[in-house]
Amino acid sequence: MNYDSRYASHPEAVKHYDTKQLRDEFLIDNLMSKGEIKLTYSHYDRYIVGSIVPLKPLVLETIDPIKANYFLERREIGIINVGATGNVEVDGEIYELHHKDALYVGMGIKEVVFKSNNSKSPAMFYLNSAPAHKSYPTKKVSLKEANKLDLGSLETANHRTVNQMIIGGVVATCQLQMGMTELKTGSVWNTMPAHVHDRRMEVYFYMDVPKDQSVCHFMGQPQETRHLWMQNHEAVISPPWSIHCGSGTSNYTFIWGMAGENLDYSDMDVAKITDLR
Repeated sequence: MNYDSRYASHPEAVKHYDTKQLRDEFLIDNLMSKGEIKLTYSHYDRYIVGSIVPLKPLVLETIDPIKANYFLERREIGIINVGATGNVEVDGEIYELHHKDALYVGMGIKEVVFKSNNSKSPAMFYLNSAPAHKSYPTKKVSLKEANKLDLGSLETANHRTVNQMIIGGVVATCQLQMGMTELKTGSVWNTMPAHVHDRRMEVYFYMDVPKDQSVCHFMGQPQETRHLWMQNHEAVISPPWSIHCGSGTSNYTFIWGMAGENLDYSDMDVAKITDLR
């Protein structure tokens, strides 16, 4: 297991960051290493982002920043498998996750073990975790069981399906929300018009990005935007004061996860496209 910590950044300071500083503070580019658990602890809402690619069974153990006897002593986690079929053992109960299936695990679970059905074609578990104050039941959500929203259009290059997976109405959680947005062929823009929500932070994980293609992720205050060029299986931290949108050189998929003040998915302060700077 390897982990690192990221501190919160003031928007006035970020205005002066160069490319390297932006990438060092907000980009998570070490995910999906075979045989390893990789975690990033963010001081934005104490959110943890990580990946687990088991070639043999891997146990999710506690890390020093959370000062807990076990990882889920005061936390909840959401897991989405972006690789081949694998399973997650939750205090002895086994949940099989196929490609793009999700699993919510609530506070108080003492042992979580990740396994691949085939080590030559391993599962690739993407993980988000937030602090919790109440224990909710573990629940698997397949991609078919997600609440689906069809948004955008081909004319504006943002025709997409939003799959709400770990969200109210589908799964009961304390503050964690996760889902997966799939862009249609010919569309490249996600989450446009852009928005901020000062009550919640968010993390984007880009996947299904074709070889030799990239996604340009936009962040920053609406009148002071910055961008990061991102590759497949990379994530980016989005502070509460920042927009979070992207445009790819091809269509792609991204997983969004967030935590903070409320569970109202529609709580967004929209930034008009013509007002962005």
